[in-house]
Amino acid sequence: MEYHSHYDYIIIGNGLAGFQLALALASDVFFSEKQIALIDPSNKDINDKTWSFWESQPSKWDKITYNSWKEAHIYTSQKNIHLALHPYSYKTIRALDFYNYAKIELNKHNNIHFILDTVLSTSNSNNNVSVKTKKTVFKANHVFDSRVPDAFFNKNKSINIIQHFKGVVIASKTNVFNPNTITMMDYRLKDGNQTSFTYVLPFSKKEALIEFTYFTEQKVDEAVYDTYIKQYIKNFLKIDSYNIIETEQGDIPMTNFTFEKFNTRHITKIGTGGGWVKGSTGYSFKHTEKKVAKIIENLKSKQRPSKNLFKPRFKFYDKVFLKVLKDENHKGEWLFQQFYGKHSVNTMFRFLDEESTFFEELKIMYSLFSWAFIKAFFKTL
Repeated sequence: MEYHSHYDYIIIGNGLAGFQLALALASDVFFSEKQIALIDPSNKDINDKTWSFWESQPSKWDKITYNSWKEAHIYTSQKNIHLALHPYSYKTIRALDFYNYAKIELNKHNNIHFILDTVLSTSNSNNNVSVKTKKTVFKANHVFDSRVPDAFFNKNKSINIIQHFKGVVIASKTNVFNPNTITMMDYRLKDGNQTSFTYVLPFSKKEALIEFTYFTEQKVDEAVYDTYIKQYIKNFLKIDSYNIIETEQGDIPMTNFTFEKFNTRHITKIGTGGGWVKGSTGYSFKHTEKKVAKIIENLKSKQRPSKNLFKPRFKFYDKVFLKVLKDENHKGEWLFQQFYGKHSVNTMFRFLDEESTFFEELKIMYSLFSWAFIKAFFKTL
């Protein structure tokens, strides 16, 4: 493939945000004459994660959706909350299917260039950006950088909760799963008083993803996840004989760190490195899609790409929630029980999608009213 020394846009990182942005640029004739490079050290040819999200309408992602569901359960120590998700569907996409789809679509465009390399640094110079890689130096009018800033890993005053997990896809020898219903959160098996739960996505009557997840400040050894996954399969799913088909493990930052302060006139941070993961939940797929759409709108109107990417009041809500999890981590089960048990699916998903009205938000805040929430609210103010 022909490489250029200068590009209109360089995208660093072929993950969720990088590929979604590249797909949006490639599908808009406004950018058909722009030279666009995607730089990543990996060919993105393994299934390293899954993304789950909800939608109320058919979308372009349906062609690569691995499975979808219309019902969900939330189990706490006190309640079994059944959620009929209509008009929404809860959907899952395997990362490899997304990567393959993106590469096929992007390779149809002569102005899109894949560069297999590692970016070492970026620097502004006059009206462009220099991108230094292990092999060479490229220049671009604008760079979209998904790398997490080094400052995030240093001591800072932000609230930093980690959503960390391990999951296994198992195949049972008998029909044990309801393929129409997911278990969004099951708190009946927990690691002490920490916010920890099991997540179950059934793909068929015999196959499902079982994931043990924490919302805590510290991670645990891999053996700890394994212990709870085995306990859940045996004691709650009542499965004695099964095979592990796949495993996945990861950690997602849930934070109010101000990633956006690293945006400049010619460099826009994207994805996890841009703070696009929702702080209170760790969801990213649909939030990424919305932020990409805003970037495209800004570029076409000759605005700074990062303009108005965030809604301040939702960042405030996320910060309050994170403050509760930091100061009183055991309250996580109660918070989610109140949230999912007191509101309609429409209200909940609109709030999590940052599309709710202020009146809906007041109702949600009222339902979460507790001494822990009051303290967190005023500390955040």
